[in-house]
Amino acid sequence: MRNTFKSVKSLATIGSVCATMFALSATHAQPFEAHPSTQEESIRVTLETLAGWEQELSNWGRWGPDDQRGTLNLITTAKTKQAASLVLSGESVTLQHFVTTEPPAIDSAAFGPTDHWMSRIDPVTGEPSFALDEIQFSLHDGMLSHLDALCHYRTEIDGEYIIFNGYPQNLTATGCEDLAIDRMGTSYVTRGILVDMPLLRGVEWLDPSTPIYVEDLLAWEEFAGVTISSGDALFVRTGRWAMRDAEGPWRYGQAGAGLHASVLPFLRERDVAILIGDAVNDVQPSGVAGINRPIHQLTQVNLGLPIVDNGYMKDVAETAAILQRWEFMTSIQINPIKGGTASPFNALATF
Repeated sequence: MRNTFKSVKSLATIGSVCATMFALSATHAQPFEAHPSTQEESIRVTLETLAGWEQELSNWGRWGPDDQRGTLNLITTAKTKQAASLVLSGESVTLQHFVTTEPPAIDSAAFGPTDHWMSRIDPVTGEPSFALDEIQFSLHDGMLSHLDALCHYRTEIDGEYIIFNGYPQNLTATGCEDLAIDRMGTSYVTRGILVDMPLLRGVEWLDPSTPIYVEDLLAWEEFAGVTISSGDALFVRTGRWAMRDAEGPWRYGQAGAGLHASVLPFLRERDVAILIGDAVNDVQPSGVAGINRPIHQLTQVNLGLPIVDNGYMKDVAETAAILQRWEFMTSIQINPIKGGTASPFNALATF
């Protein structure tokens, strides 16, 4: 391994960068409070807790000093064969939500503009002269299902920014030099497990800022008759898209339901290969004083566990409920953007 771990102080400052950028993009944002249950003594997580987990849960060096794929290494050929055996009906549904050209809202265009235009316009008539077009969007847009590269989050050790496996975070005008999205492989097929928390609780969506704990994941396993295991793609549905369809845009990045930090040891114990949330994965606010996205921070920097924000799970939830099957084959294709900090999440669930 290239380096040792950082201090608690740097964890608190570095882990909040992305959340702070999102918050600054929303004007006149109302304050949100963490769910009271996150402060119960039996569940409360502190910066000191996280500092201990940085080493206890670390996957640094597990797949060699030059590894740049992290837990994606857990998707073996045997795991892919197991996933293929789950295809019974052959029905496929998308797991992606793409950017829209609707006017920027409080849950979109926070990191850059979205635009689409015809690129061959006749200068005389002003009309398109050929069927060619272009598009612009941020890879971290709030409406885009996207897979974060492992270079996206960082820590600080001895005054140097460090990313998973001890690589220095070398950023240039063209992207990340290491752990960029093009270093993480191009395609994976594995078993997907859907955790549909609204279904389990008998609601259309979880209320904003609702935390999901290990006991909730265990209750889901019992309900669905599945066991989350090594190499799985874990989809955790909170109902974010259903709520948006019903009530319009809302500040999901500051008050979304999601995983509480206490789930981190479970993710490491079960060796989840990729984590997909329909919001930002972390419950917001996190309930951990000093850091608002501890799931982001430790999964990407210490576990090397790639995560997907804004995953689209409405269709897969409906299909799974009809079939009464919450495990399926999922196929993932990564756009190898050189130096990229993310890729659109191009994925399917096939039953």
